[in-house]
This record gives sequence, C-alpha cells and structure tokens, in this order.
Amino acid sequence: MYVPTFGDVVAARDFISKHLAKTPLVHLASISDTLGCEYYAKLENLQPVGAFKVRGGVNLVGTSEPAELKKGLVTASTGNHGQSIAFAGRIFNTRVVIYAPAENVNPLKLKAMRNLGAEVRLHGRDFDEARLETERAAQAEGFRYVHSANEPKLISGVGSIGLEIFEDLSDVDVIIAPAGGGSCAAGICLVAKELNPQVQVIAVQSEAAPAMWHAWSNRSLEAFPTMYTRHEGLATRVPFELTNNILWKLLDDFVLVNDDEIDHAIGLLATGAKQVSEGAGAASLAAALKIKSTLGGKKVVGIVSGGNIPATTFASIVSDYQSREGALN
Repeated sequence: MYVPTFGDVVAARDFISKHLAKTPLVHLASISDTLGCEYYAKLENLQPVGAFKVRGGVNLVGTSEPAELKKGLVTASTGNHGQSIAFAGRIFNTRVVIYAPAENVNPLKLKAMRNLGAEVRLHGRDFDEARLETERAAQAEGFRYVHSANEPKLISGVGSIGLEIFEDLSDVDVIIAPAGGGSCAAGICLVAKELNPQVQVIAVQSEAAPAMWHAWSNRSLEAFPTMYTRHEGLATRVPFELTNNILWKLLDDFVLVNDDEIDHAIGLLATGAKQVSEGAGAASLAAALKIKSTLGGKKVVGIVSGGNIPATTFASIVSDYQSREGALN
C-alpha cells in the first residue's frame, strides 16, 4: 500500500484550497491558564460539513480518474467521513452510497449525509459491521470502494491541517490529534516530522474504544474485542494498516481518556472557548488536561476535529459541566 509523503500533503493543500477555506487557529487564554501552557485550538469544527475529514474527501474525489467516479463511490462511516465524501461527491457530480451502523448512530450526521445527496444505508451494530457490508456491496454492485483510512489521498488531504498550523504557529511544540481511524494523527505526523522533527505529535482515543491505541502500543493490527464509547467519532474496533504504518514510525505518544473526561472537555470548550465540539473534537483537550504536567510553558495545539453533536446531547453535557463547576466554586 502506497504511503503518502510530505510532498503529497503539499499537493493536496494546493488542490483543496480551491474548494475549502483555511480554518482558524485560536489562542484560548482561560484554557491556557488552566493547563499552564500556551494552548491553541485548530477549529476544524468550522469546516462546511463541521469536521476535518472534508479535506480528505475533496482531495480524493476531486483528483480521482473519471472512470472511477463514473462507477459511483461507496464507503462506510459513522458520519463525518461520510459527509466528506458526500460533500465532495456533490461538488464533482459523483454518486455516493454510504453504509452507517444501524445502532448508536448520530442522527445529525445521518441527516447531513442525506442532505448532501448521498444514499445512506443502515447496517450492523457498529462501524466495523457496516464496513464489511460496504466491501460486499462494492464487489456486488461495482462501486469504487473508499476505505475510511487506508486511502493515501485521504491522509494527504487531512495532513493539510498540519501545514496550516505551521503557517500560523511556526514554533509550535506539541500537536494533539484525535484518533478514530488515525488519518488526522497520521497526516499531522507527515507534516510535523518534515518541518520540525522536534515537535511532539500525540494521538488520543477513548479508553472505551482503544483499538488504535492497542495497535500502536503492540505493533499489531488485531481487532480489539470491545468498543463501548458513546462518542462515535472515536468508535472503531479494527485498526487500519496504512494509518498505523505511519503512526508506528512517526507518532511520539498515544493517550487514552475516558468518556467522562471527554464530556468535561466538551463543556470546557463550550464555556472557555465558546466552541461547539463533538466528542472526538474535544478529545485533544481531554488529553491535554490529562497530561498537563508535561506541557508546562509549551505551545500546544489541540485539533478540534469536529462539531457535529446533537443539540440535546450538547446541551445536556454542558449543563452537567456547569453544575459540577458551580458546585466546586
């Protein structure tokens, strides 16, 4: 499998900049005080589909051969990856079919994928069961199968986040990225280790769905037997070959946080930064809070990878956060 390079990320940035605006990198003063470092948030929740993955979707679909696009595209997703392919399919006039799990699915993301013109089919208990059905459908119906992580152009596209970070904060010390399938962390690694090998890149995942962490820690691609996280953007049971090949070589550290810590970070981003973040998007801040003793005095960037969270869920999490903080004060 072809492993993308820094040059591929630069080429992807040049292409997708015609279709997507640069996202802000903002300094969060109150959160910096809490952490004892200079903390910045890369606001990928402000992308047109509310998540970073649209970078990869636009790069992959927009640079594919016409013969491939004519077949139509099929992929599996819990929501954000599917939105990215659907968004790109609309731009480049390509049919898109998305398989999503029938259980524990984010209705906001389902609606968004359909609104972008994709045909959404529900199958299985979780992402990995939906993925297996996607692979069967690709063979049976002749689609071009788009894997959610084992696609060099997806990783190159999302790696453009790293280029933008270095443009705005050339002396960054630490970058923290969420890991579901690992494309964000892998893309960041390709850039950081080319531009400044001293920059520490850290991935973070829910301890209730630690497949990628387990793979990185054990240099293994074995499926992890359990996955209970309520944050679907981090919910995978099977680690992926391409992203892990990059992370094994380039990633500096991998942190696990629990779902309650992620909820706390959602609340803190809402009150301390006025940002709406889904669980995966808040995971970087949750990790920073967990390892803050190692971050003192450093310039740290956390990727707010997405903000696609149902309003009722967001309101409940923020309300609980405010109640806890009020009780402490």
